[in-house]
Amino acid sequence: MATSRAQKEAMLEQLTTDMKAAKSVVFVDLHGLTVEQSQELRRTLRDKGVKTKVAKKTLLVLAGKNNGLEIDKASLQGQIAVAFSMEDEVAAAQELYKLGKKNELIKLVGGVFEGKVVDKAMINQVAQLPSKEELLAKLVGSMQAPISGFHGVLHGTLRGFVQVLKQVSEKA
Repeated sequence: MATSRAQKEAMLEQLTTDMKAAKSVVFVDLHGLTVEQSQELRRTLRDKGVKTKVAKKTLLVLAGKNNGLEIDKASLQGQIAVAFSMEDEVAAAQELYKLGKKNELIKLVGGVFEGKVVDKAMINQVAQLPSKEELLAKLVGSMQAPISGFHGVLHGTLRGFVQVLKQVSEKA
Protein backbone atom coordinates (compact mmCIF):
# COMPACT_ATOMS: atom_id res chain seq x y z
CA MET A 1 0.00 0.00 0.00
CA ALA A 2 1.37 3.40 -1.01
CA THR A 3 2.04 6.01 1.61
CA SER A 4 0.11 9.25 1.18
CA ARG A 5 1.82 12.62 0.96
CA ALA A 6 0.44 13.63 4.39
CA GLN A 7 1.84 10.44 5.96
CA LYS A 8 5.22 11.07 4.36
CA GLU A 9 5.25 14.64 5.65
CA ALA A 10 4.38 13.48 9.17
CA MET A 11 7.10 10.80 8.97
CA LEU A 12 9.62 13.37 7.72
CA GLU A 13 8.74 15.73 10.56
CA GLN A 14 9.14 12.91 13.11
CA LEU A 15 12.48 11.81 11.62
CA THR A 16 13.74 15.39 11.62
CA THR A 17 12.72 15.87 15.26
CA ASP A 18 14.23 12.55 16.38
CA MET A 19 17.46 13.22 14.49
CA LYS A 20 17.79 16.63 16.13
CA ALA A 21 17.09 15.28 19.64
CA ALA A 22 19.34 12.21 19.36
CA LYS A 23 22.91 12.22 20.62
CA SER A 24 23.84 9.88 17.76
CA VAL A 25 22.09 8.12 14.89
CA VAL A 26 22.97 4.75 13.36
CA PHE A 27 21.76 3.45 9.99
CA VAL A 28 21.49 -0.33 9.85
CA ASP A 29 20.53 -2.75 7.08
CA LEU A 30 17.95 -5.27 8.36
CA HIS A 31 17.12 -6.95 5.05
CA GLY A 32 16.16 -10.59 5.60
CA LEU A 33 15.23 -10.42 9.29
CA THR A 34 12.08 -12.21 10.36
CA VAL A 35 9.34 -10.35 12.20
CA GLU A 36 10.30 -12.06 15.47
CA GLN A 37 13.97 -11.13 15.05
CA SER A 38 13.02 -7.56 14.20
CA GLN A 39 10.78 -7.27 17.27
CA GLU A 40 13.52 -8.72 19.50
CA LEU A 41 15.99 -6.22 18.06
CA ARG A 42 13.63 -3.30 18.79
CA ARG A 43 12.97 -4.59 22.32
CA THR A 44 16.68 -4.91 23.05
CA LEU A 45 17.40 -1.44 21.73
CA ARG A 46 14.45 0.10 23.60
CA ASP A 47 15.87 -1.27 26.87
CA LYS A 48 19.09 0.64 26.16
CA GLY A 49 17.25 3.94 25.52
CA VAL A 50 17.47 3.65 21.74
CA LYS A 51 14.54 4.55 19.50
CA THR A 52 14.21 2.72 16.16
CA LYS A 53 12.33 3.49 12.97
CA VAL A 54 12.19 2.02 9.47
CA ALA A 55 11.92 4.77 6.87
CA LYS A 56 12.36 5.43 3.20
CA LYS A 57 15.85 6.47 2.21
CA THR A 58 14.59 9.65 0.55
CA LEU A 59 12.94 10.72 3.80
CA LEU A 60 16.19 10.04 5.69
CA VAL A 61 18.11 12.21 3.26
CA LEU A 62 15.52 15.00 3.62
CA ALA A 63 15.52 14.72 7.43
CA GLY A 64 19.30 14.99 7.37
CA LYS A 65 19.10 18.02 5.11
CA ASN A 66 16.60 19.63 7.53
CA ASN A 67 19.22 19.16 10.27
CA GLY A 68 22.10 20.50 8.17
CA LEU A 69 23.53 17.05 7.35
CA GLU A 70 24.48 15.73 3.93
CA ILE A 71 23.44 12.06 3.96
CA ASP A 72 24.43 10.17 0.79
CA LYS A 73 21.50 8.08 -0.42
CA ALA A 74 23.85 5.78 -2.38
CA SER A 75 25.56 4.69 0.87
CA LEU A 76 22.23 3.50 2.30
CA GLN A 77 22.05 0.00 0.86
CA GLY A 78 19.32 -2.52 1.74
CA GLN A 79 16.28 -2.13 3.99
CA ILE A 80 17.38 0.70 6.26
CA ALA A 81 16.33 1.14 9.86
CA VAL A 82 17.41 4.13 11.91
CA ALA A 83 18.45 3.84 15.56
CA PHE A 84 18.40 7.08 17.57
CA SER A 85 20.54 7.09 20.75
CA MET A 86 18.70 9.44 23.05
CA GLU A 87 20.71 8.90 26.26
CA ASP A 88 24.14 7.40 25.56
CA GLU A 89 26.09 8.42 22.45
CA VAL A 90 27.41 4.94 21.69
CA ALA A 91 24.52 2.75 22.92
CA ALA A 92 22.87 2.20 19.52
CA ALA A 93 26.13 1.46 17.73
CA GLN A 94 27.31 -0.91 20.48
CA GLU A 95 24.07 -2.87 20.68
CA LEU A 96 23.68 -3.16 16.92
CA TYR A 97 27.32 -4.22 16.61
CA LYS A 98 26.82 -6.94 19.27
CA LEU A 99 23.61 -8.12 17.62
CA GLY A 100 25.35 -8.07 14.24
CA LYS A 101 27.99 -10.45 15.61
CA LYS A 102 25.21 -12.92 16.50
CA ASN A 103 23.17 -12.43 13.32
CA GLU A 104 24.93 -11.63 10.02
CA LEU A 105 21.71 -10.11 8.60
CA ILE A 106 22.20 -7.04 10.83
CA LYS A 107 24.73 -4.78 9.10
CA LEU A 108 25.83 -1.32 10.19
CA VAL A 109 25.73 1.05 7.22
CA GLY A 110 26.67 4.46 8.63
CA GLY A 111 25.28 7.14 10.86
CA VAL A 112 25.54 10.54 12.45
CA PHE A 113 27.99 11.00 15.31
CA GLU A 114 28.90 14.31 16.97
CA GLY A 115 26.88 16.22 14.38
CA LYS A 116 28.71 14.72 11.39
CA VAL A 117 27.69 12.04 8.92
CA VAL A 118 30.07 9.09 9.28
CA ASP A 119 30.62 5.93 7.25
CA LYS A 120 30.42 2.26 8.17
CA ALA A 121 34.07 2.05 9.30
CA MET A 122 33.67 4.95 11.74
CA ILE A 123 30.43 3.54 13.18
CA ASN A 124 32.21 0.19 13.73
CA GLN A 125 34.97 2.04 15.61
CA VAL A 126 32.41 3.90 17.72
CA ALA A 127 30.65 0.61 18.45
CA GLN A 128 33.83 -0.86 19.88
CA LEU A 129 34.39 2.02 22.31
CA PRO A 130 33.76 1.26 25.99
CA SER A 131 30.49 2.56 27.40
CA LYS A 132 30.27 5.73 29.47
CA GLU A 133 29.96 3.69 32.70
CA GLU A 134 33.08 1.66 31.86
CA LEU A 135 35.06 4.83 31.13
CA LEU A 136 33.92 6.43 34.39
CA ALA A 137 34.89 3.28 36.32
CA LYS A 138 38.35 3.34 34.71
CA LEU A 139 38.72 7.03 35.58
CA VAL A 140 37.80 6.43 39.22
CA GLY A 141 40.17 3.45 39.34
CA SER A 142 43.06 5.45 37.94
CA MET A 143 42.34 8.32 40.33
CA GLN A 144 42.25 5.90 43.26
CA ALA A 145 45.46 4.04 42.33
CA PRO A 146 47.94 6.70 43.58
CA ILE A 147 46.04 7.03 46.84
CA SER A 148 46.04 3.28 47.52
CA GLY A 149 49.73 3.11 46.54
CA PHE A 150 50.53 5.92 48.96
CA HIS A 151 48.53 4.13 51.66
CA GLY A 152 50.51 0.94 51.01
CA VAL A 153 53.83 2.76 51.33
CA LEU A 154 52.82 4.42 54.62
CA HIS A 155 51.42 1.19 55.98
CA GLY A 156 54.64 -0.67 55.08
CA THR A 157 56.75 1.96 56.86
CA LEU A 158 54.61 1.71 60.00
CA ARG A 159 54.73 -2.08 59.94
CA GLY A 160 58.54 -1.98 59.65
CA PHE A 161 58.76 0.44 62.55
CA VAL A 162 56.54 -1.78 64.74
CA GLN A 163 58.67 -4.84 63.92
CA VAL A 164 61.84 -2.98 64.85
CA LEU A 165 60.26 -1.94 68.18
CA LYS A 166 59.17 -5.52 68.81
CA GLN A 167 62.70 -6.87 68.20
CA VAL A 168 64.20 -4.19 70.43
CA SER A 169 61.76 -5.11 73.24
CA GLU A 170 62.60 -8.82 72.86
CA LYS A 171 66.36 -8.15 73.23
CA ALA A 172 65.89 -6.08 76.31
